[in-house]
Amino acid sequence: MTTFFEDDSSLLTSGAFAFVLDSELKRAVRSQNYLTLVTVEASRESEGNAVTADARTLLEVAQLIAGQVRDSDLLGHTGGGTLSLVLLDADLEHSERVINRLRSRIESHEFPAPLRIAVGAASYPTHAVDADSLTREALSRPVVKWRGGVHPPPDRH
Repeated sequence: MTTFFEDDSSLLTSGAFAFVLDSELKRAVRSQNYLTLVTVEASRESEGNAVTADARTLLEVAQLIAGQVRDSDLLGHTGGGTLSLVLLDADLEHSERVINRLRSRIESHEFPAPLRIAVGAASYPTHAVDADSLTREALSRPVVKWRGGVHPPPDRH
């Protein structure tokens, strides 16, 4: 039996997210609409190195994100400390407003330990036309980086 959601959450599994992203890209091609993929990478510092955030922390970040996006937008755990969000019918300019809301919400949240967040974004058809290329572009196109949790003021780039 195929599982679409992570245990006890509304996060799509990696496989389900890939399937839905591919389907939505095909729909965007047919309807000539934009689609933006947003990647959110969460990590912690451990002995001077960045370490992928644990599953509980990722779920906490995902819940914060879910509260700031439309029900029709897709959110999934895509592996290795990365959450991915598909913003339907949104170009990069409109997506940046959503990303700023996410940043604000995560910055104001009290995580039990410092957390580093890196957000990347890429849009169809502006940056890529298939799921693999869109994912690579989003991961390599940082939009914002910051720290959250019990930390001094966040650093913004």
